[in-house]
Amino acid sequence: MKGMESTQGTKDQKGEDVGFRDKFEAKHRTTDGHFVRSKAEMIIDNWLYMAEIVHAYERKLPIEEDVYSDFYIPTGKVYIEYWGYENDPKYQLRKQKKIELYKKYGFNLIELQDKEVQNLDDILPKLLLKYGVQAY
Repeated sequence: MKGMESTQGTKDQKGEDVGFRDKFEAKHRTTDGHFVRSKAEMIIDNWLYMAEIVHAYERKLPIEEDVYSDFYIPTGKVYIEYWGYENDPKYQLRKQKKIELYKKYGFNLIELQDKEVQNLDDILPKLLLKYGVQAY
């Protein structure tokens, strides 16, 4: 899961722990120049760019814990998380911990999975509008 810097059991060639952000390289380049980690994140980023919504990729949450959001939209102070590894038990555990942190600090969170990414034009404007963010 992006954002939670858990390194359970993953080692690099030197035997050192490797976090999610190191394990999955950001190699997909978006229209606005961001480098993201998956094709789904590229679709989300490009959609936000085309909708003229100012956004940041992999923004650290303003909390003590070392947690990063997939996307942050300053207007409305909205965080977007794309959950891409639904069949991985370790991922599910980290996902739950991350959701709990969003709730603990009262952050605005939009959660997306593959089915929503395939239909962003219908889904994302409505979700963003709940937080006062207008898509063009």
